Amino acid sequence: MRFEKWQALGNDYLIVEEAELPWALTPARVRGLCHPNFGPGGDGVLLLSRTDAPHVAHLRIFNPDGSEAELSGNGAREAAMYLHARGWTADSQFSMITAAGTVHPVILDSRNCRMGIGTASLFGPDFPDGPADGSGTVLVGSERRAFQFVHVGNPQVAIHFDSVEEVDALDLPHVGPSIQADPRFPNRTNVSFWAHDADGIRARIFERGVGETMSSGTGSAGAAVAAVIGGLSSPVNVSLDGGDLIVTVDSNLGLELTGWAIPVYAATLAPETVEDLT
Repeated sequence: MRFEKWQALGNDYLIVEEAELPWALTPARVRGLCHPNFGPGGDGVLLLSRTDAPHVAHLRIFNPDGSEAELSGNGAREAAMYLHARGWTADSQFSMITAAGTVHPVILDSRNCRMGIGTASLFGPDFPDGPADGSGTVLVGSERRAFQFVHVGNPQVAIHFDSVEEVDALDLPHVGPSIQADPRFPNRTNVSFWAHDADGIRARIFERGVGETMSSGTGSAGAAVAAVIGGLSSPVNVSLDGGDLIVTVDSNLGLELTGWAIPVYAATLAPETVEDLT
């Protein structure tokens, strides 16, 4: 089974074309592939399949726990760069289908991509009892703090802090799980912890099905929307552990992400590992 590993701001995915799969991609097999000891390891699997025009591909996104995500900003950018680099399309502008809807990448050069990921909303079935403005409070450890709910193709809870130092001091593996699993969010939620910095905002991300990540495109988008609602001008430079991402938020909460994505290696899964996953 041929695959490639790509990364964007330290967020690494295994990219597999559906035609290469020797079996159905079950949750157990996703967990095996993403395991750093028993498989190639990664933050998830991107499965690409052919689809009808005008779209270039259908993209499915799997978390390392085997669950399927609606959207990943970094993952979708990696998939778009892969499709262009591997000849699925020669066009610099095209579209892909995801579980969250259609996304619209623009290939800027061999490393960088700008991608329209749709329009954010502040309410919806992922926060069914929330107010129209998406506001609420949640415990972060022992402290109750305000949050902004944002739906960006997947659910996001953005929690503002007064300083970058507070954000950097947080123990995300300790405080993240209870927020992710809060019963107000029936499909679980992703969580961003953010503060203003000199260039825009600093954010750290806790993703459902993943845990703390070096970066997240949709998590950055959620934090950027919260910052713009709070008065920050767009575009927003989001500083993450893996690097910086530019998030453009228009007056209707339409979103574009701009950043880099590069291949790490291409490989073929050994027959013994294919057999074990079978």
